[in-house]
Amino acid sequence: MKDEAFENSVIYQYNQGWSIRRLAREYHCGRKRILRILRENERRRSEGVKPLKESRIYPSKLDSYKEYIHDMLQQFKNVTVQRIYEQILERGYNGKISILEVYVAGIRSTKSKQVIRCVETAPGQRGAHDWSEYMIEFTSSEGREQKVILFSYILGYSRRQWIEVVEDKTQRTLFECLVHAFMYFDGAAREIKSDNQKGCVDRWECGQPIFNRHYLSFASHYGFRPMAIHPGKPMENLKVERPFYYLETNFLNGRRFRDKNDLKEQLLNWLTQVNDVRVHRTTRQRPIDLFGDEIPCLVPLPAAHYDTSLIVYRVVNQESCVHYQGYYYYVPGDYLFKSCPLRITSDQVIIYSHDFTLLIAHTLAEKGATGRYIGLPHTYTHPRVLKLSEVNQRLSAMGPVMETYAGKLSRQKKDPTVALNALLALKVHYFTEDILKAIGRALDHGVYDVKTIERFLKTHAQGRDAMKTLFDQSPDDENYN
Repeated sequence: MKDEAFENSVIYQYNQGWSIRRLAREYHCGRKRILRILRENERRRSEGVKPLKESRIYPSKLDSYKEYIHDMLQQFKNVTVQRIYEQILERGYNGKISILEVYVAGIRSTKSKQVIRCVETAPGQRGAHDWSEYMIEFTSSEGREQKVILFSYILGYSRRQWIEVVEDKTQRTLFECLVHAFMYFDGAAREIKSDNQKGCVDRWECGQPIFNRHYLSFASHYGFRPMAIHPGKPMENLKVERPFYYLETNFLNGRRFRDKNDLKEQLLNWLTQVNDVRVHRTTRQRPIDLFGDEIPCLVPLPAAHYDTSLIVYRVVNQESCVHYQGYYYYVPGDYLFKSCPLRITSDQVIIYSHDFTLLIAHTLAEKGATGRYIGLPHTYTHPRVLKLSEVNQRLSAMGPVMETYAGKLSRQKKDPTVALNALLALKVHYFTEDILKAIGRALDHGVYDVKTIERFLKTHAQGRDAMKTLFDQSPDDENYN
């Protein structure tokens, strides 16, 4: 590096009469360096600044594609060189990717990167999973972006990956995605690392994760050991975090999608034809080639997969239907105001009686479907109002508090049938425990109006639709008869 202060001092002392030998001795440097400084200074003083030579520009195979490359970089900020290379190949480019890498690096701003150590694992030892959300504008709905959630599971040794589009990030969806990934790879890794999402980790104690009991049950079923990254350290799960960046830049950038179905089709095609066969930057091998070494080391899958269906309980309303996520599913038979278990799978709503006899199975309504009633028969008629004796029997079964209130309400009305049916219908939306608390309060204040009790429940009680923990749904402590 040029030392301007040193050169100025040498030139000044030389002009004061110091000899070259003395300058070399005093400044502890060679005489040749002193001579070089003095001659360069004399040349600048006599000739001025030396003009720069104009660099020669050579023709490049990229010249006819540079405008397209600039458009790609401007439209898709984080697009990879590999993706640009694929696009210009389709347009007739016959050069190598190395020329493109140098050109793109020259027009992009470089950022300093943190040094990260990636831990390599043995074949079949470890896998990792995570979610990522994106806002995508589909061509079928121009000008409006939609949120899309992607799930990713990656094998740590081969870097082979499974990605799918999902509707939510619940524990049930997580289990279904992991089952799909295990089936795709025909086995599970011996250890699977996740972040601290609620579906996997309940909390941390003494530096150790306390895993969710359902996640532990799922892990035991497939024979893997669950692991979790430390809070606030996402780099511990870099092997699944970094591939999302590659997905964003190589798949989502530079592509258009008609709708979610088109996105799913293109994603599956990209996984097998691009992601599996590319040369990975770290391993310097193709994931599909390394997977051949890894598949014998994966844990074999069980004969029966884990049951990921959701069990909830719903009371049949006055229209002989049960309500689930905004839709009403028809229940055949005489089950008005009775609590029935529902098994929710990825594509069905299966309804059982209180003694677990199968009643009917409906196709799960797709989000956004216009019809709110599912499975109504052509001969459907509005169910009859329950007889007074039958209503009194069901209300009495809820406990002595309800029996007392029903008796006093009957004495207040000339024909209490409608009022008692409305009282029993509260079971459709509220739990029996909350209803009995409201009834006790009504008895204390002498209130015999069902609408007033319903307003109280709306304010102070939790509705049945506000579900508890995913797999913890159980029937109320009530008589089903």
